[in-house]
Amino acid sequence: MTASINDVARAAGVSASTVSRALRGRAGVSEEVRERITEVAVRLGYTASRSASSLASGRTYTIGVLVPYVGRWFFGTVLDAAEEVFSAAGYDVLLYNLGSPDIRKRFFTRLPVRKRVDAVLTLLIPEEEESVALRSLGVPLATTVGGARPGFTVVGIDDRAGAESAVRHLVNLGHRRVGMISGASGPLHWTTPVERRTAYLDVLADAGIEHDPALEADGDYTVEGGERAMTELLAAARPPTAVFAQSDEMAMGALRALRRHRLRVPDDVSVVGFDDHELSDVVGLTTVAQPVAEQGAQAARLLLRQLDEPGAEPPAEQVRMPIRLVLRESTAPPRPLGPQ
Repeated sequence: MTASINDVARAAGVSASTVSRALRGRAGVSEEVRERITEVAVRLGYTASRSASSLASGRTYTIGVLVPYVGRWFFGTVLDAAEEVFSAAGYDVLLYNLGSPDIRKRFFTRLPVRKRVDAVLTLLIPEEEESVALRSLGVPLATTVGGARPGFTVVGIDDRAGAESAVRHLVNLGHRRVGMISGASGPLHWTTPVERRTAYLDVLADAGIEHDPALEADGDYTVEGGERAMTELLAAARPPTAVFAQSDEMAMGALRALRRHRLRVPDDVSVVGFDDHELSDVVGLTTVAQPVAEQGAQAARLLLRQLDEPGAEPPAEQVRMPIRLVLRESTAPPRPLGPQ
């Protein structure tokens, strides 16, 4: 039998009205209680009835989600968490994969989401004309990438601060030949690689370390790309003794390349990543942890709150999530006699 709102309330130990407020992202419910209710609703297979609500409100009870890559770990994790929140509140997700420039151009020219969705969550960074097009929909807009922009609620992290902590950790260990594996060929208009590279250059400058362009390589934000990039860095005239990879997936590729070249981590080369991927602990990777799933869930909750409380004060344009450096086995001081 289909679970009811009362079933969820009993299992979660709260009232039915609290379940309703929690699943629709309304205020007055603590995050701890909201998470417990969402978990119970998913476990019991409960979704709010949409037929009566749709007739009364004129809503579609559908959320449009725009992504540059469905198969990439970061985007998939954000999407899964957001969809779980939407589903528990009785909303469907209409997914648009806009990785191809042609598909992306066609989407923003036609705007097929018009009158089909109640809100839009975008996991890509729209350029100005695309932002104008999305704002013309007249629905709440949220994103988990990039900086603040008018009309959007942005839930994300401080990319520059995170990258600074990673590179500074390597410098503080004594490394002077610090390489970087970036994602310069990432999604269109993506600011993350730029912010993290700026942090890398700033930390080197603060430490009095001259930047060597030969110590940078593009890893395309994939494991395979990270392996290629690490191989390229090892071919430099003076290879790095430490490497900052802008994502854990690229860092894992770097670890594979180092192993293939019979180099030990961290004895020969230290490696630090970014994300705290679910496999990072398994491979002992030092990394900058960010709450990837929670960014998607929080963005979804903020959209639902705007839908259910249209007269309320809008959320902050930018919501910053916490980050922290997680020290594991992949970083150590350079060998005393190693190349510096």
